[in-house]
Amino acid sequence: MTDNKTPETEAELSGATPRRRPKADVLEVGGRKLSPSTLMMGHAFDPMLSEGSLKPPIFLTSTFVFENAAAGKRHFEGVTGKRPGGADGLVYSRFNGPNQEILEDRLGIWDEAEDALVFSSGMSAIATLMLALVKPGDVIVHSAPLYAATETLIGRILGRFGVTFLDFPAGATEAEIEAVVERAKAQGNVSLIYLESPANPTNALVDIEAVSRVRDRLLGDTNPPIAIDNTFLGPLWQQPLRHGADLVVYSLTKYAGGHSDLVAGGVTGRKAWIDPIRMMRNTIGTISDPNTAWMLLRSLETLELRMSRAGENAEKVCAFFRDHPKVESVGYLGFLQEGTRQADIYKRHCSGAGSTFSLYLKGGERESFAFLDALKIAKLAVSLGGTETLASCPAAMTHLSVPDQRKQELGITDNLVRISIGVENADDLIADFDQALKAV
Repeated sequence: MTDNKTPETEAELSGATPRRRPKADVLEVGGRKLSPSTLMMGHAFDPMLSEGSLKPPIFLTSTFVFENAAAGKRHFEGVTGKRPGGADGLVYSRFNGPNQEILEDRLGIWDEAEDALVFSSGMSAIATLMLALVKPGDVIVHSAPLYAATETLIGRILGRFGVTFLDFPAGATEAEIEAVVERAKAQGNVSLIYLESPANPTNALVDIEAVSRVRDRLLGDTNPPIAIDNTFLGPLWQQPLRHGADLVVYSLTKYAGGHSDLVAGGVTGRKAWIDPIRMMRNTIGTISDPNTAWMLLRSLETLELRMSRAGENAEKVCAFFRDHPKVESVGYLGFLQEGTRQADIYKRHCSGAGSTFSLYLKGGERESFAFLDALKIAKLAVSLGGTETLASCPAAMTHLSVPDQRKQELGITDNLVRISIGVENADDLIADFDQALKAV
């Protein structure tokens, strides 16, 4: 990256304007606000600052040269927290880098977020968030179920430091949520409300708006943030910041990455809550690496196309499963019964049913395993949101560590198969699932 221009302002002299970003990004044309899918092609990157490269290069460096000593001081004031908001320029790859910052700028567009951060994995994003916002003796209120590793982090790891938790089921009413928050408030300082919607792996939705109202009503004096794992539907089919959430968490490994070839995480949201998370990330070094960030920039360009195709495929596949004699039920958001609470939440919060769903077969583990072992096109693997179709048995795999009684309470039964539909031909997938069901 070269730039032979003479700095013209004090801000440029101090390094206050990151040089990899364009001075005037195009956000609208002819009075029309550009959509996220269009902005993914060039937002936050100026080719002329990188030898005219159409795409951002991969910046494989551990450290960055300061333009002058004053710039170095200013950047470290941001990195160390003496001045809020992070560094104004590039410092060291544990703190920031061109690929990561361009990615963060683009990631935040989907959620209309004030700021965004990227991490080395979804769990490092969740762990960094919680370490930044929760202290010993605090109480976390969360929806249930959560991804098994998240439950482990809250219950077993943070529990070692005196952090306790209370939870409510994903489909809880406002009154039920309020009762849990009342109990939590009596138990100690509620520093975080953590949600996952749809829940993994049951696909149950959480009423974010109801949680926000309860928080404002009962915890308005301390106003703890509401964070939500939006991996199953985000960022295309659900945008939680519009409904009262303060922070949105992603496993970018899933739909954002979309090709099952990287591991990463992200947090978007209000700057007031992002800043302390950034400080914690600076300290413990959970930032994504440049190569992964570059791959994610590539993937964001096709995110809308991939998610739309997968969603269309899932609708066709679930229609096939719905009436099959060997299927007990299908936990697909497109099948929610009109007039139910889940349908009401879906109508208010979501713009699409997604492509990951829960399939309950008639039988138990033996039938689930027979179905999975017979698949030819769909791959027997954990994860979701990739271009290929994946299937797994949560009770025996991703949620194996969850106690049996709790799994039963949460509906994570032996006959539950979680399926993530990819972008293959839908009729081919139906043929594969049909022959696999015959093996049950």
